[in-house]
Amino acid sequence: MTDNHPATCIFCQITQGKAPATVVRCWTDALAIVPLNPVVDGHTLIIPNAHVVDFTTDPIVTAATMARAAELARDKGPSNIITSRGREATQSVFHLHLHLVPRATNDGLALPWYSGKGGKGAHQ
Repeated sequence: MTDNHPATCIFCQITQGKAPATVVRCWTDALAIVPLNPVVDGHTLIIPNAHVVDFTTDPIVTAATMARAAELARDKGPSNIITSRGREATQSVFHLHLHLVPRATNDGLALPWYSGKGGKGAHQ
């Protein structure tokens, strides 16, 4: 079982100002930060202030968080917005967060669902 209690959640601590983070943008309902290990320049996490475990927990919070990610994405050019639900889907922090990942031709970054089988992925 995962520990998803707000008192021990690192993203709750960050949104409450109790843990350090490099803040990109702050709203009343969410925070955008630079992840500890960005995969490309401009990689940003958008985190709701409310503690919700994943995108299915509270669709209203999820939608509001996506709206904040969309605001940031407008100025970034081509990009992916990625979120995960569950450890098997690569979720490692059990507080909803969206990865805004700027993309460029031949940036060498494989999407998380790229299997490596059969050459190009279905959506490339």
